[in-house]
Amino acid sequence: MPLSTASSPRARLVASCAAAGATVALGAVLAVPATAAVIDEPLVATGDSTVTLTPIGSHDTGVFDESAAEIVAFHAGTQRLFTVDANAGDIRVLDVSDATAPVQLFTLSAAGLASADGSTIPAGAVANSVDVRSDGLVAVAVEAPHKTDDGWLAFFDADGAELGAVRAGALPDMVTITPNGKRAVVANEGEPSADYDVDPEGSISVVDLPKKLGAPSQQDVATADFHEFEDALPAGVRIFAGIDGADMPVSRGLEPEYATVDTKSRTAYVTLQENNAIAVVDLASATVTDILPLGAKDHSIEGSGMDASDEDGPSAYDDEGAISIGTVPVMGLYMPDAIASYSSRGRTYLVTANEGDAREFGDYEEPARIKDLGDDGIPPVCDGVLTEAQLEDSVLGRLDVSTASGLSDDGSCYETLYSFGARSFSIWSTDGKRVFDSGDDFETITAQVAPAHFNSDNDESTFDSRSDAKGPEPEAVTTGRIGSRTFAFVGLERVGGIMVYDITVPAKTTFVTYVNNRDFAADPESPEAGDLGPEGLAFIEAQDSPTGSPLLAVASEVSGTTTLFDIDVAPGGKGQGKGKGRR
Repeated sequence: MPLSTASSPRARLVASCAAAGATVALGAVLAVPATAAVIDEPLVATGDSTVTLTPIGSHDTGVFDESAAEIVAFHAGTQRLFTVDANAGDIRVLDVSDATAPVQLFTLSAAGLASADGSTIPAGAVANSVDVRSDGLVAVAVEAPHKTDDGWLAFFDADGAELGAVRAGALPDMVTITPNGKRAVVANEGEPSADYDVDPEGSISVVDLPKKLGAPSQQDVATADFHEFEDALPAGVRIFAGIDGADMPVSRGLEPEYATVDTKSRTAYVTLQENNAIAVVDLASATVTDILPLGAKDHSIEGSGMDASDEDGPSAYDDEGAISIGTVPVMGLYMPDAIASYSSRGRTYLVTANEGDAREFGDYEEPARIKDLGDDGIPPVCDGVLTEAQLEDSVLGRLDVSTASGLSDDGSCYETLYSFGARSFSIWSTDGKRVFDSGDDFETITAQVAPAHFNSDNDESTFDSRSDAKGPEPEAVTTGRIGSRTFAFVGLERVGGIMVYDITVPAKTTFVTYVNNRDFAADPESPEAGDLGPEGLAFIEAQDSPTGSPLLAVASEVSGTTTLFDIDVAPGGKGQGKGKGRR
C-alpha cells in the first residue's frame, strides 16, 4: 500500500489555480492533481551513516515511458517545482508547499512565443531543460521541430507569464543559470539527423540576463564555439564517424550535453559525452578555453570490476543470468552525462555521472558485442588480448564495446576493448585529473539490496538484463551542502534509486546511503511501481524547503513521476559512511 498520495481536495486546486490568475501562460492547461505512490518500504542500503533519505510525496503524470518528467528545478519564493515534460514539449509547474502532496498548477508552453531574433517558436518545439532564478525568472531550453535547426531559450516568470525568447544553437539540451543570476548557460548538443545527412556544430550559448524579470535581447546572446580546436584538438578527445567532406569536422563532432558553473560564476564546465571530455568555458568572453579528455577506467583493477554478461547463469534468480561482479580486461570510457560542481577548501571540483553513450545515426552504429568483432567487416580482437574462455557469452562475449576506439596503429585489430560508461560517479579537479571514483560500488550495493532484480531495466522488472550494456547506468547528479558537509546525489537510470556520498573531502569520499523508491513486484505502468528511470535531480536547502529540512527532488522519465525525498541528518551527525569507492 502506498504511504501517501498526491491527491488533495478540490478546494485546494481551485485556490491554487486562482493564485496563478491571469498570469498563467497562454495555452497552459490546468490539471487535476495526479496520484502517485510513495513506496511503503523503499529499498535502502546504508553505510556508517547518520543521514537518511526518505520519499515523502510524489506527483504522477500518468504517462508511462514517454519522458513526461525529465529535468526538475525548484523556486523557493513560490514553493514550486518546474519539471520538463518532453512528451508534451512543455514544463509542468507543481505546487510543493505541502511536500507530501505535490499539485500541478499549470503548464508552460513555448509554442507561439515570439523570439528576439524575429522568429516564433512553432508548435512541435520540445522543452529539454529548465532552470529558475531566485527572483522567479524561468529559463527553458527549447529544441526546434527539426533538431538540427537552431533552437531557443524561452523565458517566463514563476507564475507563468510569457516574457520572450532568444535564439540558441542546434538542439539546446540543457540550461543552467549561474549562481550570481547574471547569465544563463546553454549546452547546444548539435546532434546529427537520424539519417546522418546533417550534423550541426555543437556549441555553448552564454546569455546575459536582465537584472529584473524580463527577457534578454538577441544581442545578449554570445556563442562559445569549438573552431579554435579544429587543428588543435587535445589527444584523447574522441572525434569519429563524421559526414565525409564536412567542414569543421571537430566542431560538428563535439556534442555538449550538460553544464555546471563554479561558485564564482566565472567558468562553466560542459560535458561532451560521446567525446569523453569536458569543455571549459570562460563566461565573460564566451570562449572555450580548454577541452579536458577524461581517459578510461581500468576494469581489471580490483574494486573497479563489473558484471559484463547477462548470460552468466544459471543462478537462484534466473536460468540465464547471475550476479558476477569481477575484474575484466576491459577499459570503461567515462562518457559522463550530468555534471555538478562544488567547492572544497577553496578549490572547485567537478562531479560526473558516468553513464556512457554511443553514436548510432543513419547506417553508422558504434557499438558491437565483443564476440562479433571480426564479423561483417569489423576488425577482430588482436591475438593475446582475450582467451577463448573470455570470448564466451558467459564471460565477455555479449558485452557492448566501441568499434571506434582501441584499434591497433595499422587498424587491423582491437588491442584494447572500451565499453561505454564507467558504472560509477567520479570527482575531478578542474584540470581534468581524477580525484575519486566509486569503483564497482553501484553494482555491489544494488546486488545486496535487490539481488532478485540486479541490473534490472527501468520499463520492466528484470534480472541481469543490463549487465552486457551499461549496468545501473548512472545518469543524474547534483550536490548539496548540509551544515559543514557536502553530499553528492547520483541517480541510477536503469535499476533506479539514488546513491548518496559524502564528498566534503574529495579524496576521502565515502558512501552514505542508497534509496530506491521502486516496487519491482508492481505493474511498471501503475503508480504502485514508484519511480522508474531517474533523469533529473534538484537539491533544496533547508532554508528554502517547505518542510524546514533539506529535500531532494527527483524527476523520473519512465514512470513520469516527480518525487520529493526528505534528507535527515541525526543530531550531531556528519553524514559520513563507509564506502569502498576507489581513488
